[in-house]
Amino acid sequence: MGVLIKPLVTEKASAYNEKGKYGFIVERKANKVEIKKEVEKVYGVTVESVNTMVLPGKSKSRYTKSGVISGNTPAQKRAIVKVADGDIIDFYSGI
Repeated sequence: MGVLIKPLVTEKASAYNEKGKYGFIVERKANKVEIKKEVEKVYGVTVESVNTMVLPGKSKSRYTKSGVISGNTPAQKRAIVKVADGDIIDFYSGI
């Protein structure tokens, strides 16, 4: 998968599945047209709309025996894809 990194399989994203919407983590530089083409090609569905959001990275720190360790989580881009009525995407078919 070029533009798509992985599907979002969270509790909140699963609630969207009933409405015909599916979430994906995508490449940071991907635009809506590229995301639409990739989802249609990989999953064989008709995409009606694509909404994107960029989530900034967070700073994280933890306390260990050797002291405080600080770091950052990477920023990521998410896409919420709405498919046509009657189309479904099954993320668990390959398991």
